[in-house]
This record gives sequence, structure tokens and C-alpha cells, in this order.
Amino acid sequence: MMIDQTSVLIRDELRDSIEWLSHYGKTPSGGVRRLLYDSAWRRAQHALAEKWKHMGFSVRFDDVGNLFGRVQGRGTDKQVILTGSHIDTVIDGGKYDGAYGILASMVAVSRLLRKYGNPERSIEVVSLCEEEGSRFPLSFWGSGNLTGKYQPDLAGHIVDSEGISLLKAMQDAGFGSGKYSQPERRDIACFLETHIEQGMTMEIRHQVWAPVSYIVGQRRFTITLTGVSNHAGTTPMDSRRDTLAAAARMIAGVSRDAAEMTNGLVATVGRIEAEPNTVNVIPGRCRFSLDIRHHQQSVIDQFSRKLTRFFKKTAEQCHVNIQMDQWMDVSPVRLDPHLLALNMKLAEEAGLPCKQMVSGAGHDAQIFGTYCPTALMFVPSHRGISHAPEEFTRPEDLATGVGMLMKLLYQLAWTSEKREASDSQ
Repeated sequence: MMIDQTSVLIRDELRDSIEWLSHYGKTPSGGVRRLLYDSAWRRAQHALAEKWKHMGFSVRFDDVGNLFGRVQGRGTDKQVILTGSHIDTVIDGGKYDGAYGILASMVAVSRLLRKYGNPERSIEVVSLCEEEGSRFPLSFWGSGNLTGKYQPDLAGHIVDSEGISLLKAMQDAGFGSGKYSQPERRDIACFLETHIEQGMTMEIRHQVWAPVSYIVGQRRFTITLTGVSNHAGTTPMDSRRDTLAAAARMIAGVSRDAAEMTNGLVATVGRIEAEPNTVNVIPGRCRFSLDIRHHQQSVIDQFSRKLTRFFKKTAEQCHVNIQMDQWMDVSPVRLDPHLLALNMKLAEEAGLPCKQMVSGAGHDAQIFGTYCPTALMFVPSHRGISHAPEEFTRPEDLATGVGMLMKLLYQLAWTSEKREASDSQ
């Protein structure tokens, strides 16, 4: 398979497709706003469906709005290779996050189909309906329904910021009424997701493509401190129960301890609220968030215990009360070792410098990763910027990602390697 001979054509086709899709939900800042079941989302999904029909794919939706473009295999194996990503965006996001994985899969499958004819094993390109959690307070609605993590009846109990239920939004978009097939699948042999890194590691390393070994686990807390609000001018320093001063010591300790780990752990305080939040009153109440991530559960557990002891000791020293509420605990996901090894082998054969990575962000691959053999592959993000209109990846790097996906799909669907993915778990 001579991928290099078509790299320019792939680059141009991909560039044009990304620009085309980004017009559905384009914002004045040049970003994209495509939230689950809104008008831009609907138009984008249906435009993709029409495009895939013209490419010769067999197209269908499921009842939550996931879109599939199928190429039927010649063999008798009923298991399907699924490849793609998510169609939704953050509120003013970039044009590559999610969309690139869908379009890369579309281009890869269509070119392989034209060159080699129908594969032995069936392939489906998927545009997952939702991953970001930008409209409703849940994430991975698309992949979660496919894998059985979510059940559709959950939709009646979740509302957006305007009080619209997920069920009503879904039905207004033409889904959720039994018109289409139920989303849960039992025929997926493996899932392949190509994605922008959304970080700067690859650019720093001068890498153009990388397979992912793990997706980090995430643990999140809300820490609430309660002290006493009092006059800023008349209360002596040694008599204060200042919750913001206590929070400042805690937050500084988080950054210090995380920096000392040197094993890839990251910890972030991204939100803080102080009350009464006025210039001349000691804050009697303070609340802040804590996000901890690593690809090994034991490291997350150890760091969480260390911070809990430190926070409680600091609260005691500052004479404030503390409450720690854990509201997220997502385990790390190890992606399929066989697919990882196959990707490394294909990179070596292509003469592509390659080093596997850990993903610090969540992806649909982490949902599929506990359900079926799964591979996640990265291309670099310029300056590590993502979830913003400035998100950018060089067209040449995007094309490399498509070329490597073509190599992987060819091995899994057109040659004998196809069986090893389903046998690896």
C-alpha cells in the first residue's frame, strides 16, 4: 500500500472537509459551537449522512443520534471495526477536536475502498453524537449508549441550563422516539479513534503521530472551607478564621506537591469562590475545585490521601472547618496492547519516528477501552491549544494521521491481521 504517493491528495481532501464541517456552528470568533441536538449539530450530522451516501457508504442513525457509515465486508464475520470520533464541540471550540477523527476515518475508509474494493471484515465510520458535556451535565452520551454505560431512559432526568431535558432535546432533533434502532451494540470487534493531542508534548518532541497506551484516570473534589466573616480593618491577624488565606495555602501545596512527583501526575485548582467576596470583609466561606489525573490508579490514590492529610492539617492551623466532597472518580484505562504493538510496528515499517504516549484528556476511546479492543492515535496540536478557536494542526500532520489509520485499517480489515484484534482480550 503506497500511502506516500497520495499524501498530497489526502491533505487537500482533509483540509477541505474540515473547513466544510466547521461551517456548521461557526462562531464570530472563528471557532465552532455545535452542542448536542442543537440546530448546528443537526445540520452537521445530516450533512455528513448525505456526504457518506454519495461516497457509497450504507448510512444509518441510531435512536440517540449516533451516525454510522458502513462498508460491508466480504467475509462471514459479523463483527464490525468501528472508527471515528465525536461531532459535538465545546461552546466556542476549535474545528479539529472530534471532527478530525470523523473525517480522518471517512477519508481513510473511502480511499481504501476505492483502491482495494470491499474489505473482508465490515467497517463502520461513526460520528458519535456527544462527548464533551458542553450542554448537559454528562459526557460520552454517544459512546456510553453504544457500550451500555448509559441507558436511554436516563435522558428524562437530565436538564440543561435552560431547563430543557435531554429527552426533549433529543426528540426535538428527531431521535429518542423509537424511530431508529436502539444504540447498544454487541457486534463491535474494535474501536479506532484518531485525534489531535490537545497538548504540546508531541510538538516539543517533534513527533507527527503517536499511539496512546493509557488514558489517565481522573478524580475531582469540591473543597468547602467555613470560617468567620469579619471586618478587615479591626480583626487582628492572629484572631482571624480566614477561609481564603487557608485556601491559598492549600492551593500552593497542591502545585508544589504535584510538581515534585515527576511521574506525570497533574493536579489543578481551576475554580475558586469566596464569600462574601468584597474588599473589606474577611472571607468566612471559600470553595474551590481540585482535579487530579494520572494513568495509574495507585498513584492517584496515594496523592489523594497525601493531600487530604495536608488539607485537614492546614484547616486546623487556620482555625477553619473543611469539607471535601469527591464527585468524580474515573479509573485509568489501558488501551489494547496488541493494537498498540501493531501501531508501533506499522510506524517502524513506514520509517516514522514514534513514541507511545499517555493521554491526559478524556476521549471516547476510554469508554470503548473497557468494552472492546481499542486504539487511540494522536497527531500534534500547535502550541498545545485546544477547546479554542485558535486550535490548529498542520495539514501535513493531519494527513500523516490519515495515512497511519489507513495502514491500521488495511491490516485489520483487508488482511489476516484482522482476527488478532478480537482475539487479544
